[in-house]
Amino acid sequence: MEGPACQILKGLEHNVVKDAPPSVYYFPDYITEAEEAYLLQQVYKAPKTKWTQLKGRRLQNWGGLPHPKGMLAEKLPEWLQKYAEKISALGVFAGKTANHVLVNEYNPGQGIMPHEDGPLYYPTVSTISLGSHAVLDFYHPIDSTQTDALQTEQSRYLVSLLVQPRSLLVLQNEMYEHFLHGIQGVSQDTLTDRVANLSAACARAGDCLTRDTRVSLTIRHVPKILRASLLLGKK
Repeated sequence: MEGPACQILKGLEHNVVKDAPPSVYYFPDYITEAEEAYLLQQVYKAPKTKWTQLKGRRLQNWGGLPHPKGMLAEKLPEWLQKYAEKISALGVFAGKTANHVLVNEYNPGQGIMPHEDGPLYYPTVSTISLGSHAVLDFYHPIDSTQTDALQTEQSRYLVSLLVQPRSLLVLQNEMYEHFLHGIQGVSQDTLTDRVANLSAACARAGDCLTRDTRVSLTIRHVPKILRASLLLGKK
């Protein structure tokens, strides 16, 4: 049975990645080269204090800090608000407007372990890629009924997606809520036929792509918003 999100997105059928599980949408050249250059300029104009260094990458957090009790929202800067509204107009957040953006910077050889984004967000993630490509690998979650020794990343592997510079990737429903996603820490990616969107990404199995520095804009909606008065203990 189709849920409300599936019904809203029927107008985007030409962007569906047919060889992936349901609710994967890929938009090549979603932004122009001029927009890409402008967004990268804005990212690197941010104060040094805006960056958080993690193992394998660094990031900027815009819109507030998501928390199980709710997010104390901060206004997105205009350069991010424009794309939050543009993506939200596709209906991917069920009529809501994205209010949170995570900016991740990956240098060649850097990646991220398989993970899920968790329940703090509406079950949709949208990502604009800048500067370089990435290959996202998806995995089945660990099965608690089996021993860990039998559950390697290779045995749990599901599918991969290639995200090219200036593209938009939207993941919803089961692809967001159930499967884990990660990026291998390599400097080159050799594409295989297990990359579900090769054609849409203008690539072929056997292509070897060398990474440059990639900046991703992960644009999401946090449903639970806190009022400042609640944090101050006021009614």
